[in-house]
Amino acid sequence: MIDVEVLGAGHLPEGPEALVLESLCEIAAASRGIDDGHVAIEFVDAEKMTKLNFDHRDKVGPTDVLSFPIDGVESMAKIDSPAPGTDGEVPRELGDIVICPECTADVREAVVHGMLHLLGMDHETDDGEMLSLQVDLLARAGGR
Repeated sequence: MIDVEVLGAGHLPEGPEALVLESLCEIAAASRGIDDGHVAIEFVDAEKMTKLNFDHRDKVGPTDVLSFPIDGVESMAKIDSPAPGTDGEVPRELGDIVICPECTADVREAVVHGMLHLLGMDHETDDGEMLSLQVDLLARAGGR
């Protein structure tokens, strides 16, 4: 089970309920072979997102979603190819997803996108796999 903690829901205008967010996280995690973990999703305003985007990515202005893996992306790579001498277990604490509803057209898409980043995927360096999987997962979840 993926345990989802929702923070800052006051920034979420008519968004999906916590149960929908949990379901989206579970579907994304399952696609990467993970069935247990905790993730926090925080909804923030554009001002806070602008600060986070600059502090963590040196980018000016707000963005739609940021992901902060707890143990770093490197530890998540063992999902696909466990390091010699390890059992390939995934850490219980997956990380945090920060979403700015003002900057995204689809909060559900931002949740899946953020979750895939937590699980080690990166659309800036892959050959389209992450965004393709994202579309597929949203379709399976009844979106897009």
